[in-house]
Amino acid sequence: MNSRTDILDRVVADLDSVLSGDGLAGLPDAERMDVLRIAGAAFRRIEAVVVETTASADPDFSHSFGCRGQNELLQRVLRVDVAGATRVGKVADAVRRDVSPSSGERLPARYPALREALLDGVVGVAGFLAAITPIDKAAHRFGREILWEADAALADYARGCRAAERDVETDADDSDIDAAPEAEADAAPAATPEDLRQFAQVLAMVLDPDGPEPSEQGARHQRSLTIGRLKDGLHAIRGHLLPDVAAQLQAIIDAQCNPKIDGPPMPGVQFQDSDQSPGGAARTDESPRNDSAADEPEAFDRRSAGQKRHDALAAALGIAARHEEMPTLGGASPTLVVHVDAKDVAAGTGWARIAGSLAPVGLHVAAHTACAGAIQRVLFDEGRIVGISVTDRVFPVHQRRAILARDKECLIPGCHVPASWCEIHHVVEHARGGPTHTDNGVALCWWHHRSLDTSGWEIRMNAGVPEIRGPAWWDPHGRWRAPRPSIPTRLTRTRAGT
Repeated sequence: MNSRTDILDRVVADLDSVLSGDGLAGLPDAERMDVLRIAGAAFRRIEAVVVETTASADPDFSHSFGCRGQNELLQRVLRVDVAGATRVGKVADAVRRDVSPSSGERLPARYPALREALLDGVVGVAGFLAAITPIDKAAHRFGREILWEADAALADYARGCRAAERDVETDADDSDIDAAPEAEADAAPAATPEDLRQFAQVLAMVLDPDGPEPSEQGARHQRSLTIGRLKDGLHAIRGHLLPDVAAQLQAIIDAQCNPKIDGPPMPGVQFQDSDQSPGGAARTDESPRNDSAADEPEAFDRRSAGQKRHDALAAALGIAARHEEMPTLGGASPTLVVHVDAKDVAAGTGWARIAGSLAPVGLHVAAHTACAGAIQRVLFDEGRIVGISVTDRVFPVHQRRAILARDKECLIPGCHVPASWCEIHHVVEHARGGPTHTDNGVALCWWHHRSLDTSGWEIRMNAGVPEIRGPAWWDPHGRWRAPRPSIPTRLTRTRAGT
């Protein structure tokens, strides 16, 4: 007998043999990576088995086994918590195929293409939910056909297929019938759940350009800020911020906590001359007063106390963001100073030294710092400084902003460090004639910038457009690829026609 349960029993027995002894602890790195890759494929297929089994069960299935509902059954059988069982249930609802009362056949699932990707082991529960959550929020504003178009685009992106590029090629030459199969053969590596979430958010905005206005109106009504009573020397702050206010606050926090600076100033009292205003100008009481305004009745303010505090914070954040003493974020070059002998740089041997520290560091630290900074050459003669020169290789603020707007985040696929936190990397090194130009600069986070020479990732510019080639574990084919997806043309045209 070769039933489904027998097959799964063999899978469990095989996994037991893999886990037996201490074999996994002594694996070399290459084999360890292969184990993780294959285990991930097995893990996603096990999740697909759980989801499909749950989705195809009768509504009273859980009651037949003494459970109050599906969630309790999944908790007990899978040994997961409430959140884990809920996630499985949500995916099961999205892939469930109801039976037609007239024909008895299975009807299509709400997300048929993503269901196939789930069964093929391309996405797991986390990736499936990341893909459908932004779409579900706006799905009631467009029809089933558009929903299925979005489903197909998400499934293509999950598989790594270049659906958008296929649309462009087909539009350019309608006779090119073989473009789609060839593009599928050149599929990029599968997307991570975070990649799917970001792509789905952009896709939802394209399909629903009017935005969630009703929910925004409700959000404005719910905005609030409350400062709690003093307890143990501290005040608790509670509330809900609108997206633009939260973004402004986050930008200020990022600027203050930016690791390129010394961090936020320490709290304390600052003394100032009594005849000076905070901006340095003398205080006066000669400003004209509108006495008639005091006699006019004030307009009725319908804002709650919490809403007033929220709006006060919003005004304060706007003023603070424009203040001259607010540290900039992303607009200044790195402040790290590294000393290195020019002869060592030419020979590729020796050590470098960080200013303020006596500990030596490798030459790669100097190279990494110089890539995003400026090189200042100082000529010594028996201890005396006899010459100073500066090689201007810092990307100006306007170039940096343009690169950050293009790349949006770290260029390495799967790394979602915001571009404002990234460094600008010279694709062709400045020492080899690479220009300080937007066609030669890309955004890389600190780690990927520093490890670029040893990580297996490669970057090149193709007519001013960045392209990525990843290590073998990411892409065994080793092809150059665009690092960011684009929305399929058919979807933008479909939405434009509705």
